[in-house]
Amino acid sequence: MRLKETKKARIGVYTMGLKHYWGQFPGLRERMIEYGEFISKKVKNMNAEVFFYGLVDCEEEGKKAGEYFNGNNVDLILAHAGTYVTSASVLPVHQRCKALTIILNLQPTAKINYEKTTTGEWLAHCGACPVPELANAFHRSGIQHKIVNGLLGLDYTPEISLTKEDTGNRPEAIKAWKQIEEWVLAASVKSGLSNARFGFLGNTYSGMLDMYSDFTMFQAQTGAHLEVLEMCDLNRMLETVTEDEVKEKRKEIEEFFLISEDVAADPLAQKPTEEQLNWSAKVAVAQEKLVEEFNLDALTYYYHGAPDGAYEKLQGGFIVGHSLLTAKGIPCAGEGDLKTCLVMKICDIVNKGGSFCEIVVTDYEDGTILLGHDGPFHLAIANGKPILRGMGLYHGKQGTGVSVEAKVKTGDITTLGCTQTIDGNLKFIITEAESTDGTIMTIGNTQTPVRFKKDPDSYMDEWFGEAPTHHFAMSVGHNGSLFEKIAMVLNIPSVILDK
Repeated sequence: MRLKETKKARIGVYTMGLKHYWGQFPGLRERMIEYGEFISKKVKNMNAEVFFYGLVDCEEEGKKAGEYFNGNNVDLILAHAGTYVTSASVLPVHQRCKALTIILNLQPTAKINYEKTTTGEWLAHCGACPVPELANAFHRSGIQHKIVNGLLGLDYTPEISLTKEDTGNRPEAIKAWKQIEEWVLAASVKSGLSNARFGFLGNTYSGMLDMYSDFTMFQAQTGAHLEVLEMCDLNRMLETVTEDEVKEKRKEIEEFFLISEDVAADPLAQKPTEEQLNWSAKVAVAQEKLVEEFNLDALTYYYHGAPDGAYEKLQGGFIVGHSLLTAKGIPCAGEGDLKTCLVMKICDIVNKGGSFCEIVVTDYEDGTILLGHDGPFHLAIANGKPILRGMGLYHGKQGTGVSVEAKVKTGDITTLGCTQTIDGNLKFIITEAESTDGTIMTIGNTQTPVRFKKDPDSYMDEWFGEAPTHHFAMSVGHNGSLFEKIAMVLNIPSVILDK
């Protein structure tokens, strides 16, 4: 159950054509509108808000359409090339509204009826004709755009048509609509982030220079708000937790996790005590209250505190609650890594998971790299129930508590990292790979064996050459093309590795 719903993408749609045609070819104008309405309906079924302007067929309509899309604050424009149109008619739309534009060259039929086709019929199928002209005008005007080519994919044939237009099952339609769906998902990330509130609790792990983030830069490049929180905010929540709330949270924990009964190889990672479990449950209640009070959509955190201090004990109970929050759509990134919290949130918005990871160790015999962390885990993409282990010591950190041992489902995965370049800009680093069901250590950490397309050393040569942040998010599925589109919608540079 998600604690908060992500704000839907707002998609502008219009169909283009030439005004002079309407009087010359009866029915053509209505046919273009019908195609545009079909596109709008399909996009609306992708859980998006759709704003269909109608036809842009002259310069004046182009100006009105741009103002309409601005007035509705659209995140993305789908510009349907229905038939020929002058670029001068369309350019004003995008000079007024700066949302990223996807030109849709979607032919209604796979093959025209050569023997019976009239000029009016041909014009209903010549949407590709203006696309080179539009691309030239957009390029020379500095208007960022992409093009989707393929079939319209109707599930019927309009009465006016002289050929078969039921093309929904053809591969050219399926491929085109997969791309459109990815663009709509990418727009949902933009919408989700621009309305999101990220919490930053505590500080960044001292000395991890790759993770330090400029909060102004973060808001400027993502549109998200950053709320700086204090440990006393969380402690205030802790003081309100009741015994009944702790009992309910214990039930939730026992439903989500397996409580370790075995003796692990590491003497530091054993069966958690009742005291540790109850403390983790109490802290988890407080963490959820903190998220609700500050209306958070994501949280990054780290706090070491004074040895044996109250806040050190409080942070010792973080991992279980933050894993539960991550599973409920509130991604939590440890060690104060705001950039990785960002990509975890992106993965979550598009329902691909997003677990907090770094390099653990390389298995040269198996040809895999073990990826994971001692912090939160996205339970929705776990390979079986994660195991809770009582930690006698958090390595490299102060305090003790309960940690999560788990791995991501076997199959296709994509890692999404976010780094910051010398000029202060964010950059996404994307890699498609495969998670395996290999052996992992019993040390209370999340660990997933991952096989890349190249051998481990060749992949690391390429990866480290991008000056990455050492953390990243692991998502399920091959999402490279989707993450590229998200980067473009956010105007953040990206690179795909290990192609």
